[in-house]
Amino acid sequence: MSFDIFVCRFEKGEPAPLDMSAAHEVLGPHVVTRDPELNFLQVSTGEGEAADVYLSSPTNITFNRFGGEGVMDLLAGLLRRLDAVLVVPGGTVVLQQEEDQERLPSALKDGYTVVVARTGAEITQAIRAS
Repeated sequence: MSFDIFVCRFEKGEPAPLDMSAAHEVLGPHVVTRDPELNFLQVSTGEGEAADVYLSSPTNITFNRFGGEGVMDLLAGLLRRLDAVLVVPGGTVVLQQEEDQERLPSALKDGYTVVVARTGAEITQAIRAS
């Protein structure tokens, strides 16, 4: 898929910092290309399964050109490890658990479809449905 999706954390409706050290631990074993100046990683979990990942800011990790079951499972693991949500612009917010909805900003709660998806397959289904 060649659009951007965003890994974010929220506390009391406000953006909260992501643990970038933990993000590097999760993504590190799968990195095939790295550009530190751009905060860019390309990750791969197998043949034809890759994603461009930008550690854009302390509160956001962007995935682009992502695909494959392994990459989506990696994304699910990243969300769990960072206690984060996935924002699909204009469509869906993917939570790991229903209680996470209380931490979202009102604009996301009110303007997006909010779903719980814990596995890579469930996240893929949520993105396709948005």
